[in-house]
Amino acid sequence: MYPKLLHEGAILVADSHCAAWRTSFIDFLGALERGDIHTTQLVLMGDNFDLLFGPVAQTLRENHSSIELLNRLAKKMEIIYLEGNHDFRLKSFFPEIQVVDRSHQPLILSFNDERIALFHGDKKVPFGYALYTGLIRNRPILFCLNLINELFEGVIINTLSKQMKRKNHCNKIDNFESIAKRHNSASWADKCDLIIEGHYHQNRRYELDRVKYVNLGAFACNERYYVVKSSQDQTILDEVIFHKESR
Repeated sequence: MYPKLLHEGAILVADSHCAAWRTSFIDFLGALERGDIHTTQLVLMGDNFDLLFGPVAQTLRENHSSIELLNRLAKKMEIIYLEGNHDFRLKSFFPEIQVVDRSHQPLILSFNDERIALFHGDKKVPFGYALYTGLIRNRPILFCLNLINELFEGVIINTLSKQMKRKNHCNKIDNFESIAKRHNSASWADKCDLIIEGHYHQNRRYELDRVKYVNLGAFACNERYYVVKSSQDQTILDEVIFHKESR
């Protein structure tokens, strides 16, 4: 079976961390809906919301308008949503969007005879973090979290929101290339020409031993997104800044 196609002009957005105090992602989606920005395919690379957990009611209420906006956009264009570690268990809320959970990432797409692996970016991680990401997606744990949160007037989500508000999404990671090189050992690396991931917010590109690698910058940091283009049969990610004049 051939992989799904990545479109010429597709837009990739990573780590927008949308929240009540950070709404530029909503403005960006509004620009897409109005036609100020044009594409036939939108790929959300995960962590597009600060806190959006399908079974946790408060996170759905607080992001209700954004969820509706994405569902309206899905009637106009193809949308692929790669779940991250801040937004997961979402399939039932986006019926017309291809939601890809962590266990089914990377998503392999084809563009100009290249195979491109897309994923949020919390796959090749130490065991402790892998255990944590599994636990936070566990349905019984999320059920209990939601129950406690509802009984005690949002105590858990409000605390997490305060922590997220203090977080700096623009930090640079020293020796990040060593993290990128973890993908050399992935079983699927030699089947791909290019790896694109988010999660780390680094906006870096490397030629690894077996594959080309791109880590996308965070939309939350300076409102950058990426447009897929081709040049001399090579895949190019054209970086675009969504600034005030675009809104």
